[in-house]
Amino acid sequence: MASNASANTLESGLTKAGSPHPPVSPDPILLTGATGYIGGRLLPALLERGHKVRCLARRPEYLQGRANGRYEVVAADLANAQSLGPALTGVATAFYLVHSMGAEGGFAEHDRRAAQNFAQAARAAGVRRIIYLGGLGGDKTLSAHLASRQEVGHILRESGVPTIEFRASIIIGSGSLSFEMVRALVTRLPIMTTPRWVRSLAQPIAVEDVIAYCLAAVEMPGEASVVYEIGGPDRVSYADLMREYGRQVGLHRLIVPVPVLSPGLSSLWLGLVTPLYARVGRKLIDSVKHDTVVKDDRALRDFDIRPRGLRDAIARALAKEDQEYAQTRWSDALSSAGTPKNWGGVRFGRRLIDRRRIHVQAGSVATFAPIERIGGSTGWYHADWLWKLRAMIDMILGGVGMRRGRPHPQKLQPGDALDFWRVEAVEPPSLLRLRAEMKLPGRAWLQFEVEPDENSRGAWITQTAMFDPVGLLGPLYWYAVWPLHQWVFAGMLRQIARVAEHATVASPGAARRQS
Repeated sequence: MASNASANTLESGLTKAGSPHPPVSPDPILLTGATGYIGGRLLPALLERGHKVRCLARRPEYLQGRANGRYEVVAADLANAQSLGPALTGVATAFYLVHSMGAEGGFAEHDRRAAQNFAQAARAAGVRRIIYLGGLGGDKTLSAHLASRQEVGHILRESGVPTIEFRASIIIGSGSLSFEMVRALVTRLPIMTTPRWVRSLAQPIAVEDVIAYCLAAVEMPGEASVVYEIGGPDRVSYADLMREYGRQVGLHRLIVPVPVLSPGLSSLWLGLVTPLYARVGRKLIDSVKHDTVVKDDRALRDFDIRPRGLRDAIARALAKEDQEYAQTRWSDALSSAGTPKNWGGVRFGRRLIDRRRIHVQAGSVATFAPIERIGGSTGWYHADWLWKLRAMIDMILGGVGMRRGRPHPQKLQPGDALDFWRVEAVEPPSLLRLRAEMKLPGRAWLQFEVEPDENSRGAWITQTAMFDPVGLLGPLYWYAVWPLHQWVFAGMLRQIARVAEHATVASPGAARRQS
């Protein structure tokens, strides 16, 4: 299991070749994949270290709204070589954290061309180091996906720009592809008839330890290209991983391997019982059917980072999953995934999400005011009778109902009870997140975000309902109430906008002071 606790924190990131905290370079660090799983966690960690960060984004609007001057966002497309020059100008270190696993068609060709474009542009711009996260796997047992990931590393190293390539197996953390697959299988299937790949060996690593390696690589001395294989101390099969996850969440599962499922059938099977769709599932199966373990311990020799063990990694992922979802900003990853489907909300990981947005002709403060007054004697702005009916059902089931009201008619603080919700976060005039405390087959949140529009003539409200289903009843509940959500939540959002605009018209002087 894990050792050396002092090296397990993001604050450590020490390298044996250098001092604990070398002076921060004035040159910006370029970060690709900032809306992705690893990039979304690496961005705040870099900022906390005092680094100047420039994010490259094909859709910059998904990052600009909350940059608030803390980091720079530049528009560029890895498929368009000519767009990359300005993004890389003046950059000392560049993180390459993108791949096309979800792309239709020839994903390997997509990745090859993107890596070639980036490598050539980085060399022309005088970038001094590229840091890349790839995948573990032996040369003779590589799937098409892992072969493509390692080919990208080869292309980056061959550019002439010193490249540090980390190769990892399963990354343990809420939201990671492999971990969410394991979570969904254990949660939904009391008896699992699993393909042979559940016996393949992997060497899982906690997401915090991956971030620690990335941070240490920025500050590492030397100008050579190096490949580091990184992983935790435990070599386990997917079946072992599922058993440990089940043990920690109190679910005992019977795993019965079935040798007859082909990769194609396995991917379809995963699509039925997990958040994965068949295209991603097939590529994942092709990868996990091979062992992915560390064979070169150079990372342990060159870095003072000792990754935590599987048990600790899963425990931390479970304990911190809500905080990590907020840090990673699942909504951004959702935006980058293309046009969402129209019925039943959208999945992110195992969560089901219903999201809508409205523009308000009022300043952020005026817009947030009715949001902060929600519930209690104010009510829920639309279909209050339906909210009261839901509260009555909750009381019959042994829940709290709406008996608690709210402690203050206008102001909220984290931890406040609010009818059958609990205030999880409140940051006037920009954020209110409520966690449901009614009886549900899962966990639910309702979130409101307010941001000024680009012309400072009003504000946008983004309303998001999130549901984390448990078992088979969880998804059934979500889809059963989804039509009501469309009516209730849409009506609530429209009425909040009307109340804010009416207050602005009634008190124009206050509105001017807010803006």
